[in-house]
Amino acid sequence: MKHNDLLKKFNLRLEELEKMPRMDQSKTITEVIEEKGFSRREFMKWATATCALLALPAEFTPLVAKAAELADRLPIIWLHMAECTGCSESLLRSDAPSIDSLIFDHISLEYHETLMAAAGWQAEENLENAMKKYKGRYVLMVEGGVPIANEGSFLTIGGHAKRGKDIAIEASNDAAAIFAIGTCSSFGGVQAAIPNPTGAVGLSEVTNKPVINVPGCPPSEKNIVGTLLHFLLYGTLPALDAFNRPKWAYKHRIHDLCERRGHFDAGEFVEQFGDEGAKNGYCLYKVGCKGPYTFNNCSKNKFNQGTSWPVQAGFGCMGCSEPDFWDTMGTVGEPLKDKLYNTVFDGMGADATADNIGVNLLIATGVGIAAHAAISAIKHPKGDE
Repeated sequence: MKHNDLLKKFNLRLEELEKMPRMDQSKTITEVIEEKGFSRREFMKWATATCALLALPAEFTPLVAKAAELADRLPIIWLHMAECTGCSESLLRSDAPSIDSLIFDHISLEYHETLMAAAGWQAEENLENAMKKYKGRYVLMVEGGVPIANEGSFLTIGGHAKRGKDIAIEASNDAAAIFAIGTCSSFGGVQAAIPNPTGAVGLSEVTNKPVINVPGCPPSEKNIVGTLLHFLLYGTLPALDAFNRPKWAYKHRIHDLCERRGHFDAGEFVEQFGDEGAKNGYCLYKVGCKGPYTFNNCSKNKFNQGTSWPVQAGFGCMGCSEPDFWDTMGTVGEPLKDKLYNTVFDGMGADATADNIGVNLLIATGVGIAAHAAISAIKHPKGDE
């Protein structure tokens, strides 16, 4: 899309947001920000960072700020299925200046089992009322895989016979947009690992509505909020890859932007945890890092306020944003198995998401990785002091 056309679309979207009826809230996001002691300058710095995150030109910053100010008109329903609540925990870690959290706190979070004050029948009543009141307008965010084995009886919610699968389907039917938050909701996650006794599946397998997958175990809070803001700005789903992940966040391999990539290219690998290569920050591929096969922006955004991420801390990528990672990626600390090449490099796997890379290139990539490993074995034989 041309620059001027995109700018025009943004302005039209903001006009639509302006006309949307306000919800029953006493304070706007602007008022809350001022009360919390954040200056307009700090708010605009956040808007600038958000533009960069979404790969938008700098002149879009005022539009992003305006959209954020209007965000308190967007109702959110957050469902928990079979999960560990790690995705919610990731979101709550958003901090300094905590603008992300403020936006989420004041966009009318209508239902969230972990964060809301209501409990029992009042909580379930809130969910039913929200789906009716904001029918066709609310954004549905689902955390956790959906058990479907034994007619979905492995997950019941609210002390009654209503199954998680039924609630997810019902909430999906009238949502304006649906986000599967985390790998469990996106692809089934750990719950779907072999032998998968509960029949856990990703949300997209129980609804016929379009689902935006935001995988990760857990995903970065920036990917969660950034994807929501994309919908708020455009009013449409973002550009997605073959696994329905937003391209702006999952376009590149972990390997492509990794700070240890130079060591990979130089054939310098950690042979075992704790060796000299580990102390010198060498590449973790030979001790099981799945960065070459995993699409995510962890190396760019990092976690805990941008402090660090697994590879920086010396622990290889587990490939947690990929489908079936628990079964196909093995475990960190073990060498890659032949099945990984057969599974991922079949022309339809993760690599197909990055602008439909050809099979020949994928094979060349695999050969290149093997060559690097061979060179490393010659340069730094195991046990060599």
